[in-house]
Amino acid sequence: MSLMDLTLADAAAGVQSGAFTSRALTEAALERIEARNPALNAVIRVEAETALAGADAVDCTRAAGGEIGPLGGVPLAHKDMFYRVGGLTTCGSKIRRDFRPDYTATVLERLGASGAVYLGGLNMAEFAFGPTGHNEHFGNCRNPWNTDHVTGGSSSGSGSATAARMTFGALGSDTGGSIRLPAALCGLVGLKPTQTRVSRYGVMGLSFSLDTVGPLTRTVLDNALMLQAVAGEDANDPTASRRVPEDYAAAARVPNARSLRIGVARGYFEKHGDEASLAERDAALAAFKGIGAELVEVDVGDMTQINTFAAAVMGPEAATLHAGWLRDQPDDYGQQMRARCEIGFQFSGVDYLSALQLRPKIVADFCNRVFSQCDVLLAPTFNIQTPRIDETDIGSGQGFERVVASLSRCTRPLNFLTLPGLALPTPGLVEGMPASIQLSAPPFGEAQLYRLAAAYEAEVQYHKRMPPMSGS
Repeated sequence: MSLMDLTLADAAAGVQSGAFTSRALTEAALERIEARNPALNAVIRVEAETALAGADAVDCTRAAGGEIGPLGGVPLAHKDMFYRVGGLTTCGSKIRRDFRPDYTATVLERLGASGAVYLGGLNMAEFAFGPTGHNEHFGNCRNPWNTDHVTGGSSSGSGSATAARMTFGALGSDTGGSIRLPAALCGLVGLKPTQTRVSRYGVMGLSFSLDTVGPLTRTVLDNALMLQAVAGEDANDPTASRRVPEDYAAAARVPNARSLRIGVARGYFEKHGDEASLAERDAALAAFKGIGAELVEVDVGDMTQINTFAAAVMGPEAATLHAGWLRDQPDDYGQQMRARCEIGFQFSGVDYLSALQLRPKIVADFCNRVFSQCDVLLAPTFNIQTPRIDETDIGSGQGFERVVASLSRCTRPLNFLTLPGLALPTPGLVEGMPASIQLSAPPFGEAQLYRLAAAYEAEVQYHKRMPPMSGS
């Protein structure tokens, strides 16, 4: 077995105990990238010298008896939108192909302080604006379960590289499902935290009111360890919550489903759903019932209006952010990205401000109505079969908008509602591809989600499945 087949938690423990070195882990990661990335196009930039130097520093600190941190020596790669001072950060775009920021994202600083080793940048949808994984500038990212199928986006490389065992985990961003979708489509655990839980300082923006940063990993504990490292208030980001983070790793180490009420989201999340995908959702429900959870039917109502409000926020904010480049260098955008940005100019100021003003009441009403009936809400992360790349590579017309809507219809509501959402693989596959559920909780309910998810993971053992393209 390759060292890359270890979980993030076991890799960190191995370096801490001296079973192997950080350099050995990092060399294994670089070898796996060299072997698998040509077929997957998940990694767009490898920083081998930086990674090996970081690994050697961890090994020297440990040899001298120093503290190496909870992620000490573990190599990680991230969606190429987290700034590092002087380091290349392309944002998956032609416009920023040579961009080198003069400051570092708080989340990268915190991962470094926890001992993680930086491997390089991962492929992504251009400027994080796309749910499939297409990229006209760096090439489409491919799914390690079947390279003819999409990875999901916009954190496409984060999903593909983690599932293919090229990295032990990765950060992504989620504005309408961009962590949960690639996690779901690649068979991973992916968390969109409560929106203000993680600092966004030094992170490329798309929609200020919706953007969220979180981890994609192969196990629940791995996910909790990464969130533990990055969560918390930040003097550089006044929107980051001052609420003290819970001990997420401890929560994941104490699985519990007994006596918890799981709300089964009926109605909207099932509409237009594929029978096989919904059958896998039902298999997950049976697993939760088997480990002691109580299942409660919950009609969440029509979420279409919430998605309309989300579009009225995301569109204008993205269009405003890109207005200058759209005016001065429109041809440097990919076709799909430019079309989606231009849609944002069609919303009025009244549309935008109305959505923002109504948001607190909508969130409060939803939480009061739904979470008075259950502790955690369960829905599909996506409810269709995994699309192929060729059937979603359809330019920028209305056909593409229909693909966007169908693929992300189950994830988008949680962004407007600010709620944490945790994507988890279902017990089985659908036509050889992963299916997924998402658990959501009231704001700052991440620890509860991890406890429940860890119990489910121990029962289902989905993390022991390996995609065909993950081997060495």
